[in-house]
Amino acid sequence: MVKITVCIGSSCHMKGSRQIIEELQYLIRTDNLDDNIELAGAFCMGKCGTEGVSITVNGEYFSLKAEDTKKFFEEVILKKIS
Repeated sequence: MVKITVCIGSSCHMKGSRQIIEELQYLIRTDNLDDNIELAGAFCMGKCGTEGVSITVNGEYFSLKAEDTKKFFEEVILKKIS
């Protein structure tokens, strides 16, 4: 099981966390990975100075821009499943 946590605090919300969550939900559904991925939200991860939205995948920290979500899903998340 891969656990993805996306920051939904005010700073990350302004940077596009909602769009990232919606895109991840779509990609998870499209690839039929509901049983392999847990998607959660969290308030402030303490990294508000980064350019993108704070996100963790199995505890590993990333900074993600909304427009890079699909590439991130393919290159990082799918590799953790296989």
